Amino acid sequence: MDEGYIKYHCHWDKKTCITPEEISVINHWREMLCEHGLIGMLSNGIGFGNISFRQYNNIFLISGSATGGIPKLDETHYSRVTGFNLGKNELCCAGQTIASSESLTHAALYAIDPAIQSVVHVHHREGWLKGLHRLPTTPADIAYGTPEMAAAVQSCYSQYKHTSNLIFMAGHEDGIISFGLSPEEAVKTIISFIER
Repeated sequence: MDEGYIKYHCHWDKKTCITPEEISVINHWREMLCEHGLIGMLSNGIGFGNISFRQYNNIFLISGSATGGIPKLDETHYSRVTGFNLGKNELCCAGQTIASSESLTHAALYAIDPAIQSVVHVHHREGWLKGLHRLPTTPADIAYGTPEMAAAVQSCYSQYKHTSNLIFMAGHEDGIISFGLSPEEAVKTIISFIER
């Protein structure tokens, strides 16, 4: 298992540039995901799950790599994605923490529809099994954090954008993506699904 490893080529400007005010809303909804066990840490110590919020154009804030096991984040745990190239597997980010390993998947959704304002990636075994191949699902041979996953997510969105705000990752065990017009919508969509 290669859970948690960054696969994209990253141009990271390590600096203090994110304020507590910028993360207040996204952090509130991230804490709710943690309370539901949708973001956390595996038994092997590797964190899982992340949340992002579009600031403007295709620039977005995202919880940083290896932060899944931290229940309450502050501004030092977030990264600002300032640019990306899906085909070249490249991403530019700034902040005191490098962007999540799933950042290209988030970027793919922001790039395909300017209406999407927030994306979450969570793990939930029962929910994953319930939705797999019944709702939009990426192919089993495509791994997380790759250009192929970004393309597969865009394909799912294009096919099902009017019927589902959830995408299930067949090649990423327990992985589910939820998105919406706000962090509240993205988070409530996945919580509502797993509680049904």
